[in-house]
Amino acid sequence: MSEKRTDLINAIVEMREEDAVRLAKTYLEQGVEPIEVVNACRRAVEEVGRRFEQEEFFLPELMMAGEMLTQISDLVKVATKGGCVAQSERHGKVLLGTVQGDIHDIGKNIVSFILDSHGFEVIDLGVDVPPSKLVEAVKEHRPDVLALSCLLTLAYDPMKETVEAIKRAGLRDKVKIMIGGAATSEEIREYTGADAWGKNATDAVALARKWTGGK
Repeated sequence: MSEKRTDLINAIVEMREEDAVRLAKTYLEQGVEPIEVVNACRRAVEEVGRRFEQEEFFLPELMMAGEMLTQISDLVKVATKGGCVAQSERHGKVLLGTVQGDIHDIGKNIVSFILDSHGFEVIDLGVDVPPSKLVEAVKEHRPDVLALSCLLTLAYDPMKETVEAIKRAGLRDKVKIMIGGAATSEEIREYTGADAWGKNATDAVALARKWTGGK
Protein backbone atom coordinates (compact mmCIF):
# COMPACT_ATOMS: atom_id res chain seq x y z
CA MET A 1 0.00 0.00 0.00
CA SER A 2 1.42 3.38 -0.99
CA GLU A 3 2.22 6.01 1.58
CA LYS A 4 -0.23 8.83 2.08
CA ARG A 5 2.44 11.54 1.67
CA THR A 6 1.04 13.35 4.72
CA ASP A 7 3.98 15.76 4.81
CA LEU A 8 3.03 17.03 1.35
CA ILE A 9 -0.63 17.22 2.30
CA ASN A 10 0.17 19.16 5.47
CA ALA A 11 2.48 21.55 3.65
CA ILE A 12 -0.30 22.47 1.21
CA VAL A 13 -2.97 22.77 3.90
CA GLU A 14 -0.67 24.87 6.08
CA MET A 15 0.09 27.15 3.12
CA ARG A 16 3.84 26.36 3.16
CA GLU A 17 4.34 26.91 -0.55
CA GLU A 18 8.12 26.37 -0.77
CA ASP A 19 7.93 23.19 1.32
CA ALA A 20 5.03 21.80 -0.72
CA VAL A 21 6.75 22.33 -4.07
CA ARG A 22 10.07 21.02 -2.72
CA LEU A 23 8.44 17.88 -1.31
CA ALA A 24 6.59 17.17 -4.54
CA LYS A 25 9.78 17.62 -6.55
CA THR A 26 11.75 15.38 -4.18
CA TYR A 27 9.17 12.60 -4.32
CA LEU A 28 9.10 12.66 -8.11
CA GLU A 29 12.90 12.66 -8.32
CA GLN A 30 12.95 9.66 -5.97
CA GLY A 31 10.72 7.72 -8.33
CA VAL A 32 7.45 7.99 -6.44
CA GLU A 33 4.55 7.35 -8.81
CA PRO A 34 3.17 10.70 -10.03
CA ILE A 35 -0.38 9.54 -9.24
CA GLU A 36 0.61 9.37 -5.55
CA VAL A 37 1.63 13.02 -5.67
CA VAL A 38 -1.59 13.84 -7.50
CA ASN A 39 -3.66 12.02 -4.88
CA ALA A 40 -1.88 13.84 -2.07
CA CYS A 41 -2.73 17.14 -3.77
CA ARG A 42 -6.35 16.05 -4.13
CA ARG A 43 -6.65 15.22 -0.43
CA ALA A 44 -5.00 18.50 0.51
CA VAL A 45 -7.29 20.56 -1.69
CA GLU A 46 -10.34 18.75 -0.32
CA GLU A 47 -9.24 19.81 3.17
CA VAL A 48 -8.63 23.38 1.99
CA GLY A 49 -12.14 23.37 0.52
CA ARG A 50 -13.61 22.07 3.76
CA ARG A 51 -11.91 24.81 5.76
CA PHE A 52 -13.15 27.40 3.27
CA GLU A 53 -16.71 26.15 3.71
CA GLN A 54 -16.27 26.38 7.49
CA GLU A 55 -14.94 29.96 7.08
CA GLU A 56 -11.57 28.95 8.52
CA PHE A 57 -9.94 29.80 5.18
CA PHE A 58 -10.78 32.65 2.84
CA LEU A 59 -9.99 33.74 -0.72
CA PRO A 60 -6.24 34.33 -0.14
CA GLU A 61 -5.83 30.72 1.02
CA LEU A 62 -7.76 29.43 -1.98
CA MET A 63 -5.58 31.45 -4.31
CA MET A 64 -2.37 30.23 -2.66
CA ALA A 65 -3.52 26.62 -2.77
CA GLY A 66 -4.30 27.08 -6.45
CA GLU A 67 -0.81 28.47 -7.09
CA MET A 68 0.79 25.50 -5.32
CA LEU A 69 -1.36 23.13 -7.34
CA THR A 70 -0.28 24.78 -10.59
CA GLN A 71 3.41 24.47 -9.72
CA ILE A 72 3.09 20.84 -8.64
CA SER A 73 1.03 20.04 -11.74
CA ASP A 74 3.87 21.37 -13.90
CA LEU A 75 6.33 19.12 -12.04
CA VAL A 76 4.09 16.08 -12.53
CA LYS A 77 3.79 16.79 -16.25
CA VAL A 78 7.56 16.98 -16.59
CA ALA A 79 8.00 13.77 -14.59
CA THR A 80 5.54 11.88 -16.77
CA LYS A 81 6.75 13.29 -20.08
CA GLY A 82 8.67 10.18 -21.04
CA GLY A 83 5.75 7.86 -20.39
CA CYS A 84 2.76 10.09 -20.76
CA VAL A 85 -0.30 9.13 -22.72
CA ALA A 86 0.02 10.02 -26.39
CA GLN A 87 -2.60 12.39 -27.72
CA SER A 88 -3.98 9.69 -30.02
CA GLU A 89 -4.32 7.36 -27.02
CA ARG A 90 -6.19 9.77 -24.78
CA HIS A 91 -9.39 8.42 -23.23
CA GLY A 92 -11.49 11.33 -24.42
CA LYS A 93 -11.85 15.10 -24.44
CA VAL A 94 -13.26 17.15 -21.55
CA LEU A 95 -14.22 20.81 -21.84
CA LEU A 96 -14.10 22.50 -18.45
CA GLY A 97 -15.10 25.87 -17.05
CA THR A 98 -16.46 27.80 -14.07
CA VAL A 99 -19.76 29.33 -15.13
CA GLN A 100 -20.69 32.99 -15.51
CA GLY A 101 -20.88 34.94 -12.27
CA ASP A 102 -18.37 32.76 -10.41
CA ILE A 103 -14.63 33.42 -10.37
CA HIS A 104 -13.56 30.52 -8.13
CA ASP A 105 -11.21 28.08 -9.78
CA ILE A 106 -9.57 25.86 -7.16
CA GLY A 107 -12.13 23.07 -7.54
CA LYS A 108 -11.99 23.35 -11.31
CA ASN A 109 -8.20 23.26 -11.26
CA ILE A 110 -8.01 20.10 -9.20
CA VAL A 111 -10.54 18.38 -11.48
CA SER A 112 -8.51 19.47 -14.51
CA PHE A 113 -5.33 18.20 -12.87
CA ILE A 114 -6.84 14.82 -11.98
CA LEU A 115 -8.50 14.30 -15.38
CA ASP A 116 -5.28 15.13 -17.21
CA SER A 117 -3.35 12.76 -14.97
CA HIS A 118 -5.82 9.98 -15.79
CA GLY A 119 -5.29 10.33 -19.52
CA PHE A 120 -7.99 12.76 -20.65
CA GLU A 121 -7.44 15.72 -22.94
CA VAL A 122 -8.64 18.72 -20.95
CA ILE A 123 -9.58 22.10 -22.40
CA ASP A 124 -9.95 24.62 -19.57
CA LEU A 125 -11.89 27.79 -20.42
CA GLY A 126 -11.22 29.42 -17.05
CA VAL A 127 -13.72 31.23 -14.85
CA ASP A 128 -16.80 33.44 -15.31
CA VAL A 129 -17.55 31.74 -18.64
CA PRO A 130 -20.87 32.81 -20.23
CA PRO A 131 -23.22 30.29 -21.85
CA SER A 132 -22.49 31.67 -25.33
CA LYS A 133 -18.75 31.01 -24.97
CA LEU A 134 -19.38 27.48 -23.72
CA VAL A 135 -21.66 26.77 -26.67
CA GLU A 136 -19.05 28.03 -29.13
CA ALA A 137 -16.38 25.95 -27.42
CA VAL A 138 -18.53 22.81 -27.69
CA LYS A 139 -18.96 23.54 -31.41
CA GLU A 140 -15.24 24.13 -31.91
CA HIS A 141 -13.70 21.37 -29.79
CA ARG A 142 -16.44 18.70 -29.96
CA PRO A 143 -15.71 17.34 -26.46
CA ASP A 144 -17.07 14.08 -25.14
CA VAL A 145 -17.80 15.75 -21.80
CA LEU A 146 -18.61 19.27 -20.65
CA ALA A 147 -17.79 19.85 -16.97
CA LEU A 148 -19.33 22.93 -15.34
CA SER A 149 -18.07 24.18 -11.98
CA CYS A 150 -19.46 26.63 -9.44
CA LEU A 151 -18.86 27.55 -5.82
CA LEU A 152 -21.64 30.12 -5.48
CA THR A 153 -25.41 29.59 -5.44
CA LEU A 154 -25.87 32.54 -7.80
CA ALA A 155 -24.26 30.38 -10.49
CA TYR A 156 -27.17 27.91 -10.57
CA ASP A 157 -29.06 29.87 -13.22
CA PRO A 158 -26.01 30.31 -15.50
CA MET A 159 -25.52 26.54 -15.31
CA LYS A 160 -29.13 25.97 -16.29
CA GLU A 161 -28.89 28.60 -19.04
CA THR A 162 -25.76 26.92 -20.41
CA VAL A 163 -27.47 23.55 -20.69
CA GLU A 164 -30.48 25.18 -22.36
CA ALA A 165 -28.25 27.13 -24.77
CA ILE A 166 -26.49 23.92 -25.78
CA LYS A 167 -29.87 22.32 -26.38
CA ARG A 168 -31.03 25.26 -28.54
CA ALA A 169 -27.84 24.97 -30.57
CA GLY A 170 -28.71 21.36 -31.39
CA LEU A 171 -25.71 20.01 -29.51
CA ARG A 172 -27.32 18.45 -26.45
CA ASP A 173 -27.19 14.89 -27.77
CA LYS A 174 -23.53 15.30 -28.77
CA VAL A 175 -22.02 15.98 -25.33
CA LYS A 176 -22.47 14.66 -21.81
CA ILE A 177 -22.67 17.37 -19.14
CA MET A 178 -21.55 17.06 -15.54
CA ILE A 179 -21.66 19.69 -12.82
CA GLY A 180 -19.60 20.01 -9.66
CA GLY A 181 -18.45 22.36 -6.96
CA ALA A 182 -19.20 23.03 -3.31
CA ALA A 183 -22.60 24.59 -4.01
CA THR A 184 -23.87 21.76 -6.21
CA SER A 185 -25.89 18.64 -5.44
CA GLU A 186 -28.11 16.08 -7.13
CA GLU A 187 -31.02 18.49 -6.73
CA ILE A 188 -29.07 21.19 -8.58
CA ARG A 189 -28.16 18.65 -11.26
CA GLU A 190 -31.86 18.08 -11.81
CA TYR A 191 -32.56 21.83 -11.83
CA THR A 192 -29.88 22.54 -14.44
CA GLY A 193 -30.71 19.61 -16.69
CA ALA A 194 -27.15 18.24 -16.60
CA ASP A 195 -26.53 14.50 -17.00
CA ALA A 196 -24.72 13.96 -13.71
CA TRP A 197 -23.33 15.56 -10.59
CA GLY A 198 -19.85 14.84 -9.28
CA LYS A 199 -19.11 15.39 -5.61
CA ASN A 200 -15.36 15.51 -6.16
CA ALA A 201 -12.57 14.96 -8.70
CA THR A 202 -12.77 11.19 -8.27
CA ASP A 203 -16.42 11.27 -9.32
CA ALA A 204 -15.49 13.42 -12.31
CA VAL A 205 -12.96 10.84 -13.51
CA ALA A 206 -15.41 7.97 -12.99
CA LEU A 207 -18.12 9.76 -14.97
CA ALA A 208 -15.73 10.72 -17.78
CA ARG A 209 -14.53 7.13 -18.04
CA LYS A 210 -18.09 5.82 -18.09
CA TRP A 211 -19.12 8.23 -20.83
CA THR A 212 -16.07 7.55 -22.99
CA GLY A 213 -16.37 3.79 -22.92
CA GLY A 214 -14.61 3.05 -19.67
CA LYS A 215 -11.16 3.10 -21.23
